[in-house]
Amino acid sequence: MPWKNSESRYSTVSVTLHWLMLVLLAVVYACIELRGIFPKGSEGRTLIKEAHFMLGLTVFVLVWLRLLARSLGTAPKIKPTPPQWQSALATLMHVALYVFMISMPILGWLITSAAGHQVMFYGVELPMLIDENKDLAKQIEGWHVLGGTIGYWLIGLHAVAGLAHHYVYRDNTLLRMLPKRG
Repeated sequence: MPWKNSESRYSTVSVTLHWLMLVLLAVVYACIELRGIFPKGSEGRTLIKEAHFMLGLTVFVLVWLRLLARSLGTAPKIKPTPPQWQSALATLMHVALYVFMISMPILGWLITSAAGHQVMFYGVELPMLIDENKDLAKQIEGWHVLGGTIGYWLIGLHAVAGLAHHYVYRDNTLLRMLPKRG
């Protein structure tokens, strides 16, 4: 699986991680949105919350691989070259998405620690990041919920921008990140 970008496409690793993380983020959001179908304290609700935690931490691990892959070369050129303001907005959007994918799992881990619960990651017991403090857990949870709402917007705007580049501006922005065919 190549790690280096070509002149016209992102590397197979970058493309795979991009789409895998989209699926993971969709499942993370689905877990938290669907937890309400289970009564509080039920096994189903506990299971769906644990899946939310574990998959969120999976995003945290994979984002570092994405950043490594990104650092191994220059991004493929967009053709035709977009205006400077679009490039600046794209950079800002990517920074915001990376901050989101790093900060949200950390906030979730902090909430769980402050609530006095152990975090399990694929069978491995992770250390508590902070001491138990229920009031702090509620405060951090507020930030986490706000971050989740911001994440919906960031992901949605990112998708709309990719589609706009493909169908309106008719450049190769989206094509650089699509999986190879054939």
